Amino acid sequence: MTQQNKTVWWALALPLLAVLIWSLNITVTRYVADYISPVSISFYRWLVAFVVLTPFMLVKVWRERQLIMQHWKQLVVLSAFGMVLYQGLGYTAAHYTTATNMGIINAFIPVFTIFVSMLMLKDIPNRFAVVGSILSFIGLLYVMAQGNLLNLVQSGGHLGDAMMVLAVFFYAFYGVFLKKWQLQIPLMISLYVQIAFALLYHLPFVLYLGLDPVDQHNLGSVLYAGIFPSLIAPFVWMLAVQMIGPNRTSIFMNLMPVCTAIIAYVWLAEAWTIYHSIGGVIILLGILLAQKKAIPVKTAEKLNAEVKMWFKK
Repeated sequence: MTQQNKTVWWALALPLLAVLIWSLNITVTRYVADYISPVSISFYRWLVAFVVLTPFMLVKVWRERQLIMQHWKQLVVLSAFGMVLYQGLGYTAAHYTTATNMGIINAFIPVFTIFVSMLMLKDIPNRFAVVGSILSFIGLLYVMAQGNLLNLVQSGGHLGDAMMVLAVFFYAFYGVFLKKWQLQIPLMISLYVQIAFALLYHLPFVLYLGLDPVDQHNLGSVLYAGIFPSLIAPFVWMLAVQMIGPNRTSIFMNLMPVCTAIIAYVWLAEAWTIYHSIGGVIILLGILLAQKKAIPVKTAEKLNAEVKMWFKK
């Protein structure tokens, strides 16, 4: 095996590691829901991340302060959507649904991103994206209805699942904002400033609702959330994007529902039911179809001409 092949295989391990960290965090979120309030763990999470990063980033942030001031409004919006609305709703949803459902719904981010891109960037999706999105949405409804779509009409669905859908929708906005603005700010500096704004966003809720104490029941979860999914996973994910490209990297996100379900089954004894399997497969097929690129017109015409020539021979 050549050195180049070794490097490729090593790079493929990076997005897998990030997905495993994020999948475990979903399970941690569900586990710790019984021991700490959503506001408390969300605030502590970003506080831990901020404290860990500060010794490494403070001087760099001061050096790039003029650049940051030019884009502070965009950073405020990114922090609100990616770190407060998405994460906060996720922590709240954990009180009302399972980690398995949260993992499945989280995989819906690519589909929502397609429609948000259409709304904000006028990026019209191709027929594969439309059909795949509809298929994924049907699968999502099937999981939320626990295998019987009449349950959605009769009971209005589950609050936790609905909150998680809303959280994923906000995160889709986060991704589209990143694509739209393409801020020329170093990634770690951007992350650090967004975390700082996230802490500021939490202050009104902390003053009104108060903070739960950190104790032996939730300390491990708080530290994990503040270090691994907040710092390590984004870093290795960004590194993977640089090494193997965004398209090959994004495919690994489709493994999150499976990884989350396995971890939740082992740790929380959550059952993986037939409606999870059916709905999960439908969602996965829809996501893969939605990411399929349409064949350019010229290419399609060329292929048709080649086929006709082949039959004439």
